[in-house]
Amino acid sequence: MTALRPVHACAAVTAAACLSVTLWTGLRDARVALAFGVLITVGELTRWSGPRVRQAAPLGTAGSLSYALLGADAGQPAGHGAAQVVTVVLAASLLGGVPHIWCGRSPTLDHLARRVLTVGFAAVCFQPLRHQHAFADGSGPAHALLIVVLLLLTALCDALLAAALAHARTGWPFGALLRDELRGLRGIGSAVCATGAVMALGVAVAGLWALPVFCLPLLLAQLSVRRYAAVRATYRQTIASLARATEIAGYTPAGHARRVAALSLAVGRDLGLTRPELAVLEYAALMHDIGQLSLVDPVPAGATAALPVPEQRRIALLGGAVVRQTGVAAAVAVVVERQADPCAEQPLAARIVRAVNAYEEKSRDAGPEGPLRALEELRLATAGDYAPEVVESLARVLARGSLTLPTAG
Repeated sequence: MTALRPVHACAAVTAAACLSVTLWTGLRDARVALAFGVLITVGELTRWSGPRVRQAAPLGTAGSLSYALLGADAGQPAGHGAAQVVTVVLAASLLGGVPHIWCGRSPTLDHLARRVLTVGFAAVCFQPLRHQHAFADGSGPAHALLIVVLLLLTALCDALLAAALAHARTGWPFGALLRDELRGLRGIGSAVCATGAVMALGVAVAGLWALPVFCLPLLLAQLSVRRYAAVRATYRQTIASLARATEIAGYTPAGHARRVAALSLAVGRDLGLTRPELAVLEYAALMHDIGQLSLVDPVPAGATAALPVPEQRRIALLGGAVVRQTGVAAAVAVVVERQADPCAEQPLAARIVRAVNAYEEKSRDAGPEGPLRALEELRLATAGDYAPEVVESLARVLARGSLTLPTAG
């Protein structure tokens, strides 16, 4: 939590200072400010509140960036400054967030702090430079190059802020979070930056009529991303349903696969896995026991960690074959197949699933001292069966006490 208060305090001070300056000097180019305010408000109204969303309001972000980088309106120099940019963006973001607050989906302080600081950074860098002779006309290659460079710097600033805030809230490695944010810039992030630049340049030449024309492609892209996310959610639900087959058939206890998946994800985040790697890890953890469906006699309580190594490998290979038949990604099948291989030969995801599965089986019905005893058994077996770095990561995750595992049934 160390980075939260400084970031929030810096955003609050910036917003208060910009609001004071705007109230003192008055609102300039009210027509332009109203147009961009409406655009940002609409972007916030269409804000996506689904899980695992990196860019929740792409239209609002693009509108904010374009207003910060606006140098002219239909060939006439713009009269607003950096303080007015931050004030208008903050007011529009809050106004567009009212329906979400009413429905209990309030925009977080992190979202508003990032918006204020990134937009303020872009405006402070651009507004003084646009008065220079090379950029005074609000068009031309030099002006376009300046906007592109500032957008790249602003995107990097936003990625750093997002990673720092996520690290402070979750404790996950900062490097992995930053890699995920930078990787996200290649997708919807690049579309947001491009739309912001095009709208700023379009308004400088054609006036405010450029706003609805150039924001339409981003709206369509946002709809496509939502549909893709819905497909991914359905895909995950299908995998979770397949994983429950062993529970319904009585081979594994109720909730075992979900508990292993939740704990494996926490360990994977602690070890710095990226989002694509975490997705593979989650799917493999959900389906790690599916090979037991081939057994004539179920293993007592589904505890495969106590079986002989050849039997573990046979179940793992059968599970991998089943996964391949379901059409799931081949990387998931590889992790399922190799979870019983020698530790030194396993990929990291397979090491995580193996250790977490053993911990869950050993601590499940062992009483209050079961988790500590299970963890000690894993540590004693790090010489050959379990990876030491995975076991220590598991210990750190359990020590935080912030993970809520699904209960049986």
